[in-house]
Amino acid sequence: MDAFFAAIELRRHPELKGKPLVIGGRGDPTKRGVVSTASYEARRFGIHSGMPLRTAIWRCPDAIFLPVDFQTYETVSQQIKTIAREFSPVVEDAGIDECFLDISHVESSPVSFAQEIKRRIKDATGLSCSIGIAPNKLLAKIASDMNKPDGLTVITKKDIEERIWPLPARKLWGVGPKTEARLHELNVSTIGDLAAVPVETLVARFGPAHGEYLQRAARGIDDSPLLTHWEPKSMSRETTFEADVSDWQVLEQTLAHLTRDVVLRMKEENYRCRRVTATLRYADFETHTHTLPLPAATDDSDVIAETALHCLDFFPLVKKVRLIGVRLGDLQKSEGA
Repeated sequence: MDAFFAAIELRRHPELKGKPLVIGGRGDPTKRGVVSTASYEARRFGIHSGMPLRTAIWRCPDAIFLPVDFQTYETVSQQIKTIAREFSPVVEDAGIDECFLDISHVESSPVSFAQEIKRRIKDATGLSCSIGIAPNKLLAKIASDMNKPDGLTVITKKDIEERIWPLPARKLWGVGPKTEARLHELNVSTIGDLAAVPVETLVARFGPAHGEYLQRAARGIDDSPLLTHWEPKSMSRETTFEADVSDWQVLEQTLAHLTRDVVLRMKEENYRCRRVTATLRYADFETHTHTLPLPAATDDSDVIAETALHCLDFFPLVKKVRLIGVRLGDLQKSEGA
């Protein structure tokens, strides 16, 4: 989907069309929070997902900020995924605004097929999407980003050298800021540069698994299947305080509240957990975690909350706290689920 959250907000606030729009946090750029998405007008100012709201308003003082309405976004997302499943029996849900479809069964032109999907989504939601068609997920993902918004891009194996290799290496899955910086040390800037690096060099620098992956990805090779079902390994909740906290009682109350929320979600999805992890991020962004095992898999909210609070005993309160979180791990399906 194209600037998904922003597009939904523009649908119900058409008077904001053409203006720089930023969705994030509670919609107040003077408070803590990060950008969830930004309209294309806002992106021209260098505003992007994950950026602090305070940085976003510094870059574009005239931007309009709105709070995240996740419930509405999730409802629209399910509507779009339902349409996708009408076109293909094999659909991988890749996030709230993205999915992969296996169209190997399609007898008609893939482009005509994709155009019909775009039309159906537009008619049903009023929103545009960008579609990439390719022999595998890696190339399809890259293709879907090449002509946004409202794009439709086809990439074949013959196009890799001419159209994929000139792109920044950052376009590949698994190449984040740290990997990108290490690739620059090898004079690698583009995907083509990466494809030319001997696999032995990449393995020596990044290890066998990641090194071999980078070499294959740079050559457009991706054998990963579409995953139509997956089991979560953990569930978590966290919150960033509006102002740094030094009151231990506030931390305990907040952690207990977050734990109740995540246990409720875990129960709704019929899971139990074996491990509880608490996270503290201090005002200087130093982050610590502590994990405690449970005697047996459980969904007992009292037991889990008590364990989460016990994790706090391992954190010295020597600095003010910016963020607190809890994660329930080693999930197992409940009996009879």
